[in-house]
Amino acid sequence: QVQLVESGGGSVQAGGSLRLSCAVSGFTYATYCMAWFRQALGKEREGVAGIDSDGSISYADSAKGRFTISQDSAKNTVYLQMNSLTPEDTAMYYCAADNRVVAPLERTAYKYWGQGTQVTVSS
Repeated sequence: QVQLVESGGGSVQAGGSLRLSCAVSGFTYATYCMAWFRQALGKEREGVAGIDSDGSISYADSAKGRFTISQDSAKNTVYLQMNSLTPEDTAMYYCAADNRVVAPLERTAYKYWGQGTQVTVSS
């Protein structure tokens, strides 16, 4: 059974940083893509960053230059380092995974999801 467990969310002031972690278990595909999505209140879930088994990385425009996605294959963990946070980054952040993904930042491309971790940025 595939499980994705996010952690690292919290409350920070604008300009601060957070590092989110997604621990993956039961996911045995050699070829995969993992991504971070977020969903603010009243808005649709949107892709933030994705990384695949070849190391290719995709970022949403809102994340470029501020967020960094990375993975530690030995720990089966994917990270999202978020810097220069603004109140507009306030959302529930979700980790997603699947074995073959054509569009890494497309919500419908993923079968497996975590429960989310809340990020709140105050001004």
